[in-house]
Amino acid sequence: MPTDLDYLAPTTVDEAIALKAMPGTAWLLGGTDLLPQMRAGRKAPERLVDLKRIPGLHEIRESADGGLSIGAAVPLADVETHPGVLDRFPLLAECAKTVGAWPLRQRATLAGNLCNASPAADTAVALLALDAEVKVASTAGRRSIPIREFFLGPGLAALSPGDLVTEIVLPAASAGFRGSYLRLSRRKGMDLATVGVLVGKSNGTLPARWRVALAAVAPTPLRLRAVEELLEAKGAAAAGEAAEAARVACRPITDLRGSAEYRREMVGVLVRRGVESLG
Repeated sequence: MPTDLDYLAPTTVDEAIALKAMPGTAWLLGGTDLLPQMRAGRKAPERLVDLKRIPGLHEIRESADGGLSIGAAVPLADVETHPGVLDRFPLLAECAKTVGAWPLRQRATLAGNLCNASPAADTAVALLALDAEVKVASTAGRRSIPIREFFLGPGLAALSPGDLVTEIVLPAASAGFRGSYLRLSRRKGMDLATVGVLVGKSNGTLPARWRVALAAVAPTPLRLRAVEELLEAKGAAAAGEAAEAARVACRPITDLRGSAEYRREMVGVLVRRGVESLG
């Protein structure tokens, strides 16, 4: 680790954005990904802009219509235990608690997990299934990015170098989905997912009652809308068809965590299980 880093701790979003304009600057939230990469020599920023002292980024706010806004500095441990998340968006809580261990989740943030844009990001599948929006601030102003447009490739998000994710918004229309996040990894301890399958179903009051999303089996996390439409039309009786459609839709690779063939087969197995558990 370098010993001559500049450490900056702004107290407003605008101040943070101005500091990030300096070359060689990196955002610091939880640091659970950045600091190991710095130790390994894969990243070498000259200064760190710590965002944890910006008050508004620490909040989980409930909107009047039943939606939820999660600030960029909120740790995953708070996401998985927040009453509003547990009550209305339990799929996110379930995915959040699979990230690392409890001490790590006291530091790691939902925004950080999202911005790493890992194909295996556990929280990404929940955010895709829940139609989240990502709020971004920059010198050009503020904008919203639909989560379906956020992931561009492995480690690549729809963000420019000066962009700051300020919050992640869960819409009220996605409240009430329940289901499971079925995850396979090489070991029971901390490890990235080899395959992750989220299957959710609403209580029947929404037009679209099924949500299906996959992790670690394509260049980006996937939302399988064609599989959802199949389940809308035929229900849980179509679990086998949904499993086969998911196998066809995924695009896994072979790496040290598993072969493409194994991953594709397990996608089918886990989609079937998830659908049948909600039937």
